[in-house]
Amino acid sequence: MSHYCDLAPGHPFHGPYHDTEYGFPVDDDRALFERLVLEINQAGLSWLTVLKKRAAFRLAFEDFHIDRIANYAEEDRQRLLSDAGIIRNRLKVDAVIHNAGVVQSLRSEHGSFKAWLDHHHPLPHADWVKLFRKTFRFTGPEIVGEFLMSTGYLNGAHRDDCPVQARILTAGPAWQST
Repeated sequence: MSHYCDLAPGHPFHGPYHDTEYGFPVDDDRALFERLVLEINQAGLSWLTVLKKRAAFRLAFEDFHIDRIANYAEEDRQRLLSDAGIIRNRLKVDAVIHNAGVVQSLRSEHGSFKAWLDHHHPLPHADWVKLFRKTFRFTGPEIVGEFLMSTGYLNGAHRDDCPVQARILTAGPAWQST
């Protein structure tokens, strides 16, 4: 079975993501929200499709400005559903808007999305899935697992012999402290 560490290096889209983002700790709430949005939109599609559309997602969702997205009205929803640059799935678009409001609440209660994640860390994958399903829309085991691996909360983004893994360990991912 191929691993992302085998497929990504040198690829124009996978390579940069693999080498500089995937598995590294993320402190910024916008970046965390972007990862959640991208993982939700990947459901049923290839990760390459999502990476190719990433710039369009950033534009369509105003650089993942959580407060703006949480306040999107029907005209924004229609704009997004007619934007050929992104994935035009009503359930996914509605989930992004709803989840932005959830992140606002988490920030009010915990100070930040990251603080909420830190508050619940460490949890086994199955418990993370239960928590995310209770908290967010359109989150299942694969979405939650990839989101948490991509942001350094769960181990497994890279093989131990991948050169990127050493840089991730130096960055101190949350899973390392468990």
